[in-house]
Amino acid sequence: MNGFTILRSVQHYVGRIRTVRNEIRTQRFLNTLPADIRKDIGWPDLYNGRVREN
Repeated sequence: MNGFTILRSVQHYVGRIRTVRNEIRTQRFLNTLPADIRKDIGWPDLYNGRVREN
C-alpha cells in the first residue's frame, strides 16, 4: 500500500463521517420545525422512504 492509497482511504472515511454528521444536523433542524410545516414538506415520511430505497 503506498501513501496515496492510504491518503485516499482516510479522505473517503472523513468524507463519510462529514456526510453522516450533516445528515444528523439536518434531521435535528427539521425536527425542530412546527408540526404543520413538517407535514407540508413531507418530513419524515418522504425521508424515510428515500432512506429505505438506498
